[in-house]
Amino acid sequence: MTTPQEELLPSTRRALLHRIAVAQSEGRAPSLVAAVVRGGRIVWEGSRTSVEGHGPDGDVQYRIGSITKTFTAVLVLRLRDEGLIDLGDPLEKHLAGTGVGEVTVAELLAHSGGLAAESPAPWWERTPGTLRPELADVLGERPAPHPAGRRFHYSNPGYTLLGALVEELRGAPWEEVLRREVLEPLGLNRTGARPEMPHAGGWAVHPWADALLPEAVEDLGRMAPAGQLWSTTRDLARFALFLTNGDDRVLSAGTVREMRAPAAPSEAEDLAVGAGYGLGLQVQHQGGRVLVGHSGSLPGFLANLTIAVADDVAAVALANCTSGPLLASLGADLVRIVAEAEPRIPEPWKPLTDVDPGTLELVGPWYWGTHAFVLRWTADGRLSLGPLARAGRQSRFEPNADGTWTGLEGYYAGERLTPVRRPDGTLSHLDLGSFVFTRQPYDDDAVVPGGVDPEGWRGVG
Repeated sequence: MTTPQEELLPSTRRALLHRIAVAQSEGRAPSLVAAVVRGGRIVWEGSRTSVEGHGPDGDVQYRIGSITKTFTAVLVLRLRDEGLIDLGDPLEKHLAGTGVGEVTVAELLAHSGGLAAESPAPWWERTPGTLRPELADVLGERPAPHPAGRRFHYSNPGYTLLGALVEELRGAPWEEVLRREVLEPLGLNRTGARPEMPHAGGWAVHPWADALLPEAVEDLGRMAPAGQLWSTTRDLARFALFLTNGDDRVLSAGTVREMRAPAAPSEAEDLAVGAGYGLGLQVQHQGGRVLVGHSGSLPGFLANLTIAVADDVAAVALANCTSGPLLASLGADLVRIVAEAEPRIPEPWKPLTDVDPGTLELVGPWYWGTHAFVLRWTADGRLSLGPLARAGRQSRFEPNADGTWTGLEGYYAGERLTPVRRPDGTLSHLDLGSFVFTRQPYDDDAVVPGGVDPEGWRGVG
């Protein structure tokens, strides 16, 4: 008897259950619910609860806190993709009178605009949003303690400004725009600004006693784009698939890939632990694996969404306590358990559908000075450049209509690779951002910058 490839093995399922059971027990969470996504669908769901009887399932709403920011970032990038804004635009160009208008849209998305982490007292997460009816109330008298663009400094008011930008350019409330442009197209019917039954209640757990205190639920008002939303593991699983593959009804695959790329200067401490931030997404390098997603918390609730794109695995975990289980660690562990126990099965190798002699002539070994590289042509129609033996710069290149190629990542991202031919049409060398790649080390038949010693290679007598 064989196990269908889309199903997890019993040992993997038990390992996942054990991990969330430990998190709920040691973290003393009233309830915890989780899901794992692989191959475009939910392959595992589990929950633990302190209440006798049926535990929460993937349809029970929890408040997701700052995962809301990722939804707001999607709305802003839709504006960019439609040509209504540029990420380099200063906020003032589209939203005047904030007092921090020199900060760019990209800096707000990446938390590098220098803005304060929180709004002025009283603490916005535990007080009504009506106390901060205007943007000036959210920003306060000292809205920017750091220079813009110099460092990553997480800012909740920054995402309030992005929500206001969306409202200004769409002419409708943030919540309405979100539902129309993201939630409905993606089928996230159990995600919204206010709880709908069935939903979990939020609790505080006493730090030194196994006692509970109910947490009040506040409407965040202006701060809603930074943390208002409620959702479920099933809805967030669908959202994870969108953040992996894109959906042209909302954002293209290229734009969600842009969201996942680090975009903010990191502190030394963040670099040490492999932490970064993209455009509305946290980026983590952990155990040799790149994880993207977001965590969230509000009084009474914790949330985490973790995606390992290369492994085709994502995890969602939600709990109803103010503090307790470390859901970012839990999400990373759920992904790791599946990725290590049941590694992704590669797609079958397939040859090129059409072989162009001119492109085929480019492949094989090349030398940048004495550094050996190899250029390959892959079935997706791209060129792949990498070091032949040692570690070194590598990148994929996509073709341009004029016969040149553009780098997609790493040192050569955006750089132009140009095949240079002799007057008789034969291939001389490759020019990659002014670097000359030749068929032989310092090939005297090619145009090597600085020339080649006419006496050629020699030994030491």
